[in-house]
Amino acid sequence: MNTRYSLHHIHTAEEFTFSPESYSYFKYGLTSYAEKFAKELFAGFIVKHGNMLLQNKEIVVLPSPYMAIPTASNFLCFYFKKHLDFYLFQKGKKSSVLSKINRNQTYITDYGNLSFEERKNLIANDTYYIDKDFLKGKLCLFIDDIKITGSHEYTVNKILDQYKVEGDFLFIYYAELMNKDIDPTIENFFNYYAVKNVEHVAEVMKSPDFEFNTRIVKYILGLDSGKFDYLTSTVKKEQMDLLLELAISNNYHLIKEYKNNINILTQTELYHGY
Repeated sequence: MNTRYSLHHIHTAEEFTFSPESYSYFKYGLTSYAEKFAKELFAGFIVKHGNMLLQNKEIVVLPSPYMAIPTASNFLCFYFKKHLDFYLFQKGKKSSVLSKINRNQTYITDYGNLSFEERKNLIANDTYYIDKDFLKGKLCLFIDDIKITGSHEYTVNKILDQYKVEGDFLFIYYAELMNKDIDPTIENFFNYYAVKNVEHVAEVMKSPDFEFNTRIVKYILGLDSGKFDYLTSTVKKEQMDLLLELAISNNYHLIKEYKNNINILTQTELYHGY
């Protein structure tokens, strides 16, 4: 079984049933919006697919694939799981289990600017790992924030086929582009709606509910020297320490476009390592 559910449906490029401003803050690491979105998403999902959750099957929750730094959708997934587990608890059922699709490569390219074919071609060179034996026979919920071209779902299905995973698969999205005549770059309209420049990023990072994700780490590491200097002088030193740690964990130090800013973090002793 392969099913899909999305809470918000995008039919025009002008009117939306969710807040682009909130979505933009969510994409740049404000977890309070991830929590809000997850609550809304689960409430809509349970009306449509509540009975499916009560079958005698173990439930596995998976965010979009990542290496070491979680995506924004990972935080959405985490909060969704909290609501799911409380619902299962109320029904006397076992809690869900969090799993992950591991990926081995990362890119500087912004997916929000790409068509379906461009996204598909970009990720075709990536390699993924999934524990097929762990997922076998289970109800697998794949959580993502938005479906624009379907490249995420295409990739996950390709991985499931490659590993011959046997189970029930349900793709869950906060929003989905239904009108295929709309340019897929509308994704970046949402991404950058409220967070448009380094000053906005600095303000976001001062919020108590801020958490690094892949998007904001890549954004910072890709800044030119002037903007990077501005950011490092504005935010907390501890955040820059963590940024360096995350960058190394995701092998960003091997990407030439990011090396300069990573070297600056090291040379200015913002990271007290070895």
